[in-house]
Amino acid sequence: MNRIISNKVISRDGTPIAYYRSGAGSPLVIVPGTGAANPVAWTAVIPALEKYFSVCAVDRRGHGASGDSPIYALEREIEDIAAIVDSLGEPAHVLGHSFGGLLALEAALRTRNIRKLVLYELAIGTLEGVLPYPEGFLDRLEALLNAGDREGVLTMHYRELVGMSPDEIEPFKASPAWPERLAIAHTLPREMRAEERYTFDARRFNDLHVPTLLLQGGDSPDVLKGSTEAVDAALPNSRIVVMSGQQHIAMYTAPELFVGEVMQFLEE
Repeated sequence: MNRIISNKVISRDGTPIAYYRSGAGSPLVIVPGTGAANPVAWTAVIPALEKYFSVCAVDRRGHGASGDSPIYALEREIEDIAAIVDSLGEPAHVLGHSFGGLLALEAALRTRNIRKLVLYELAIGTLEGVLPYPEGFLDRLEALLNAGDREGVLTMHYRELVGMSPDEIEPFKASPAWPERLAIAHTLPREMRAEERYTFDARRFNDLHVPTLLLQGGDSPDVLKGSTEAVDAALPNSRIVVMSGQQHIAMYTAPELFVGEVMQFLEE
């Protein structure tokens, strides 16, 4: 990976938001999803992308080197992404994953400096009566956080939502990444709650003509496929590409496939 330069911009509410810039070329802003401790951890894909782009990997609000605010609101996170894009001095591509995809999509309504969007199974909350999380899941997660049990928050998240087995979770706890994940455990329930409360209004995006690639895992849950299809129907200039055999984290499980789809679209 080329030399990483840490940058900060001041968001609309005065909160400093950090991002890490590497590579050369036109800017590509990466917006990670819920639970991503550090966007530079996308080590399987960033080295390939930075050969062609100036990659700007965002530390979202409450994560890593970024600041936070006493009261959390989805709108502040959207403003953060728009502020980074507007600070770059030229139009940027934006790649958002899951909750980060929602932020990227909404930011495209708040800045005219986005060239293209890549949204990988963006999270748009409840869709057609289907809850994004198991019933009672967020209540139990918040109870653990209020009790100060950050490890319990992470363990429950990875076991019940991600689907990791105990044999997979225990080695993860011993890895260098675990302390970083513990540090951001407080962001999981609030982001999930924001996603749950978000209402996707297709009419708001009828005039959003930014070219958009919607990535989807062929083996992903139906609720994620439904979200992708709903966004595709709303946008006037979008298309869906299905990554066969993949689920929600192809940037880890199939990095060459993931980068190939991203590059093909951005180079068009």
